[in-house]
Amino acid sequence: MEYQFYEAFKVDPIIQEKVGQRIKFYKYPNTEDLEKGPFIIIDPLDPPLPSDYADNKWLTEDYLYQIEVWSFNKTDRDLVAKQIQQILWDQFNFGNYGGGVDEWDQDLNVYRDARRYRGKKYVN
Repeated sequence: MEYQFYEAFKVDPIIQEKVGQRIKFYKYPNTEDLEKGPFIIIDPLDPPLPSDYADNKWLTEDYLYQIEVWSFNKTDRDLVAKQIQQILWDQFNFGNYGGGVDEWDQDLNVYRDARRYRGKKYVN
């Protein structure tokens, strides 16, 4: 799923303008890299879990992701985070799933938005 998210983010005009290719998996940016602009970090929190059974077979897999936006600019961070939320809902039916972080690191002057998303995908 993370590669499908990546592809959807990569072609979105707002994310392309603000983030470009600074979309990472599991890896967090160095502070000096944030001078290039906002970063998106896609982080799976659980492996896909079997869900929704019928006739002794599972029909879907349940996914849980945390997607973070890091930036020196709070306005850009908020814009990108909201666009991610819209893409995940519109294209994947993934909704916010509690938890998350909205913080500002005073020492580094970095804004961070970390939201958790849960969704299901039918297995073939």
